Amino acid sequence: MWVHGDPSRIDLDQKIHTLSFENPDGTAGSAGVAHGGRKGAPNRMIAPGERVPLGDVEGPGTIRHVWMTFPPMPPDVMRALQLEITWDDAPGPSVAVPCLDFFGLPHGRPAPLSSSLTAAQEGRGFNAWIPMPFHRRARIELVNGSRRRFPFYYQIAFSRGPVAEDSGLLHVGFRRENPTELARDFIITQGLEGPGRFLGCNVGLRILPGDGFSWYGEGEVKMYLDDDDALPTWCGTGLEDYVGTAWGMGEHQVPLQGVPLSLHEPGAGRPMPDFVSFYRWHLPDPIVFRERIRVTLQQIGAVPVPKGQRALRDRLAGRIAGSGWIDLGGDLLEAFGICERQDDVCATSYLYARDAQVVPPLDFDAILADIERRAWEEPSAFERALAPMVGG
Repeated sequence: MWVHGDPSRIDLDQKIHTLSFENPDGTAGSAGVAHGGRKGAPNRMIAPGERVPLGDVEGPGTIRHVWMTFPPMPPDVMRALQLEITWDDAPGPSVAVPCLDFFGLPHGRPAPLSSSLTAAQEGRGFNAWIPMPFHRRARIELVNGSRRRFPFYYQIAFSRGPVAEDSGLLHVGFRRENPTELARDFIITQGLEGPGRFLGCNVGLRILPGDGFSWYGEGEVKMYLDDDDALPTWCGTGLEDYVGTAWGMGEHQVPLQGVPLSLHEPGAGRPMPDFVSFYRWHLPDPIVFRERIRVTLQQIGAVPVPKGQRALRDRLAGRIAGSGWIDLGGDLLEAFGICERQDDVCATSYLYARDAQVVPPLDFDAILADIERRAWEEPSAFERALAPMVGG
């Protein structure tokens, strides 16, 4: 786990506070007051469509840790819970993202996650240790965009104290294309003004059927910094390579990169998953920019051509990418190529910028489309056990 700063330092200028339903303004010496301090009031029932203040505090200060939990519910309900954070005097939020996506879990499907900056213990307790400095004010809100009521728990730790002059304000934005446009790179992030730093991203893909494709992840991640025009400063070699693995991509997790979810329909026999997600943190490799940044992901996949199926090459002739078809002349495969494809792609980007800027608002209809639980997905035993706590 990555630790911010040197834990041996005793910095008396940083005074810790916590936000919860018992102490929503973080007043010192006022936590745990309910019921004489005997368990207090750890949660609240959230109504459908409700906007819930989680904290509105004066700075300067830094949010150090965000923890929250809610019962497991269907994917379209989980995806409809939104986190918003507004810094200083900005006219709108600089963080506007579905809650699960903020913690690194797209598709409204919780999964165990352990990374340097976010974690989901057992897929149920959601944590973020991303430092979030602010100068004058931090306003944090939860939005229940679903039609269900549910119990919600949270605790946010922040410190009041000096903020370094070169610190940036965290900006977390969400984008989705369903489906992507053929031969046009999906935009993970663009539009924020520097100076700033790209901290990382998580990406979710709903893999759409493709004619003859055996693999979806040949596309490159590219980063266009400042004066970059047609060509970027950063260009990867393939999607799984950006995630740090190779020759395909299955579930795995390390501190800076990983795949928490790769979901296949049991017994379907398809080579590609139905849903997959990955994360990448740029902690030891600072991606800084002075004025602007654009980060993109290509949608390119692999197509093997079985012997005697020349018609497949003909159908995909206008979508070939890279150096074209490779003739193999084998007994099983006669050719191999990489081709442009379309999928349902979403991304959450994390950037620090010097000045507070407003990220695009969420379109609930767009973020919830096509992520409902499939007929072959069963609710967990945990979800069934807690169902009486949740209103339909």
